[in-house]
Amino acid sequence: MAQKIVWDRYIRLFHWGLVATIAGAAVTGFLMGAEALLIHIVTGTLAVILVTSRIVWGFLGGTYARFSSFTPRPRDVLAHLRGGGVRHLGHNPLGALMVLALLATILGIGLSGLAVLGGTLKTGPLSGLSFELGRTLREGHELLATGLLVLIGLHLGGVIFESLRSRENLARAMVTGRKPSRSGDHPDAPRKAHPRAALALGAALVLGLGGLAIAATNRPVPGAPVAEWDALTQDECSACHMTYHPSLLPRTNWRALMAGLDDHFGEDASLPADATGQITDWLEAHAAETADTLPAHRLGLGVDESTLRLTETRFWKRTHRDIPDATFTRKPVLSRANCRACHADAETGWFSPFQISIPKETLQ
Repeated sequence: MAQKIVWDRYIRLFHWGLVATIAGAAVTGFLMGAEALLIHIVTGTLAVILVTSRIVWGFLGGTYARFSSFTPRPRDVLAHLRGGGVRHLGHNPLGALMVLALLATILGIGLSGLAVLGGTLKTGPLSGLSFELGRTLREGHELLATGLLVLIGLHLGGVIFESLRSRENLARAMVTGRKPSRSGDHPDAPRKAHPRAALALGAALVLGLGGLAIAATNRPVPGAPVAEWDALTQDECSACHMTYHPSLLPRTNWRALMAGLDDHFGEDASLPADATGQITDWLEAHAAETADTLPAHRLGLGVDESTLRLTETRFWKRTHRDIPDATFTRKPVLSRANCRACHADAETGWFSPFQISIPKETLQ
């Protein structure tokens, strides 16, 4: 039987590029922690860019790449499920539905991931979203990601089943681009590809959306922790330890901590009444209730009134449970309370996952 080019070079590169990026995003998202978040974002972004370019190619590509050539009618899907209907050189009706479902799901994952990043970490073009909305959308992001894995499993099963039923290696065809042409195949009207127009439109979309994203990212972030410290507060607190940002505890806890300076975790840290009052007022004015960040919600607003040590909170213990105890006893960490040893932005109140670096000395 004559071999015919069905999957053009772009379709093949897109397919295997999507396999690589989705695999990277899945591994870093399901199996790894905050240390792999940047890789997760990069691979997820590349997957969305690939899908965007595939949509463009679906309108400007060749015969078998066009959506118009494989968008199925319900009766065609039913006929294919019954084992009838004609053979399709391109996507069969059921495979076409899978392609559309995969593209839509990946776009949904990308958009929801952008919202989660903006709401919970106040990063990216959607940093104006609230933390609560970002946390809610995270559940949708995870649900879509799980659904994508299910779709991929069904897709692989369908490829194996159709390969056996049609006696052709569909996976190999996505490598070589060739499939055997048989009599009785579904007639597909030849369509000319427009690679230059597709490249121009795809580049315009990516650059345009990227420019909008950069502009939105540079806007002021609502609910950001206070950036300018009160001089007296910083001087007095940093004299003995790192300065803990006021957004890490609620007002009542700061009030209780400042009222007990005569026994400040086993030390007498008493200050004159006027200094104590000024520091207390500043801490309460910028406490956890005033910030819309992940640390403010998880640490500050997630503690009871009796908790004064951040290391005693359930959130701190859960996020640090995989770090060996010895790490906190070696230089330069030396204490669980020394946040800035691993979090470069600890004193800003952000605690960005992109600013985490466990000192190598502690790993020896």
